[in-house]
Amino acid sequence: MPKFEQLIWREKLTFVEFYATWCGPCQQMEPIITQFAERMSHRTDVYRIDIDDPSMAAVIHRYHVVSVPTLIFFRRGEVMWRESGSVSYHHLVTILEELEEYELAGQR
Repeated sequence: MPKFEQLIWREKLTFVEFYATWCGPCQQMEPIITQFAERMSHRTDVYRIDIDDPSMAAVIHRYHVVSVPTLIFFRRGEVMWRESGSVSYHHLVTILEELEEYELAGQR
């Protein structure tokens, strides 16, 4: 995986799920995140970050990830949306659409 900063400092929306392998809700979210990544790949990049990966400790601390799953959309290094806990596929699509609409409104 490229360095985290390179992932989030792009024009394209980047979706990150912070998860843990031992986390029940994270395991429930895995097929939802996989489906989202497959169907929305042309609109957003999707990454999963294991909070137990020692190389990610600074990122976990910087973004105050204290519960999993934590879901964050980034653009140009800015947190555009954040939520913790399980969500539906349709909720993620709705959030993506709202963020895209927000970006379009800002370009007018």
